[in-house]
Amino acid sequence: MNGLAEAVGSFALTRWVSRKSRADFERWQATALRRFLDRDLPHAPFYGKAPARLSDLPVTDKALLMARFDKFNFGGLTASQAWTALARDGRAGALTVGASTGTSGNRGLFVISEGEKFRWLGTLLAKAAPDLLWRGIRVAVILPQNTGLYDSAHKSRLIKLAFFDLTVGPESWRDELEAFDPTVIIAPPKILRHFAAENFRLRPKRVFSAAETLDPVDRPVIENFFQLPLDQIYMATEGLFAVTCRQGGLHLAEDSVFFEFEPAGEGLVTPLVTAFRRQTQIMARYRMNDLLRLSKEPCRCGSPLRCVDEIVGRMDDVFRFTSPNGLILVTPDVLRNAVLKADRRIDDFRLVQTGPDRIELRLSPTLADGAAAAAHQSVRALLEIRRAAATVTLIRAPLPLETSRKLRRVECRLEPAR
Repeated sequence: MNGLAEAVGSFALTRWVSRKSRADFERWQATALRRFLDRDLPHAPFYGKAPARLSDLPVTDKALLMARFDKFNFGGLTASQAWTALARDGRAGALTVGASTGTSGNRGLFVISEGEKFRWLGTLLAKAAPDLLWRGIRVAVILPQNTGLYDSAHKSRLIKLAFFDLTVGPESWRDELEAFDPTVIIAPPKILRHFAAENFRLRPKRVFSAAETLDPVDRPVIENFFQLPLDQIYMATEGLFAVTCRQGGLHLAEDSVFFEFEPAGEGLVTPLVTAFRRQTQIMARYRMNDLLRLSKEPCRCGSPLRCVDEIVGRMDDVFRFTSPNGLILVTPDVLRNAVLKADRRIDDFRLVQTGPDRIELRLSPTLADGAAAAAHQSVRALLEIRRAAATVTLIRAPLPLETSRKLRRVECRLEPAR
């Protein structure tokens, strides 16, 4: 099957599955998952044979995958060979190699085939812009690096895609972006907000936040500027995990990924993902580092796919404190709310745990002193309620746009918990 046929087939399958009832969908998913376990997974040397049940497989993570990279892909490509290919042109024979931006300082690799790239494209279009596709769309992708995933879009006459390198800064490609006049924009929320602040001349029909956590403080600014609802694409090195529907529900990509969830406290979960439509590199029971809040209700759009109410942040950025009663964990959403709800005038900040008992709260010097004091007191009050012993230092300093790293307003810089 050629590439465009793969994309069309994936588009059609994604749309067809979205019309099933939940019960019918679960039966279809179980069949697809079983086929993956029997047919595809055994080709990866790490596994070697099909399990009786998915739960019989060990839980994997980034550290294991990177340490034994060649055991998880069909081509036996080592991590060293993949890094070399990535530095050259992102190609390893017929395969495409990509990497994460390394939010936590630990970059991950992925490898996919040409067919998988086109299937990924068809799936994404079916979820993100099925109504716009047939009229022809111009998609602007603004990310720190071009992973090669989007190359397949150039083979279609219906899609014009332009990649804009975030690392060189928006000022270097502003004129080019405005001239491209994108129909769809995919970018981190900090860049979408920068477009608003600098009044970029853009008139898209759809805007997607991607590659970073979307904080509640950013949404109204972005939506007011574009006069459009802000949608999300939840995607990582490990795959495409969720896309917002036209009714505003952020639907898990359960039509290509089987999700298991581990409780993380305070109503949050971390996902274990099994990508049952991937064949070149196996992702089975892979532990993600993200904190999700799942929706308890189905979406009004009628899709059988479950929804996520909020992508809260990363497990890496949960603040950790010791106390007489043992370890205390405070999640990013709780910390973020403590700052933002202290005063309506606060629309940006950085809250960083720099030591076991040290926190820095950074606020712009242009923010009113009363608002800064309220935020400072709010964070201290939260920690006091949690009985966490820590000193919170207020720092008044500019908060410039950083294009070389992902924006993490709440960040823990302690060594990862073992």
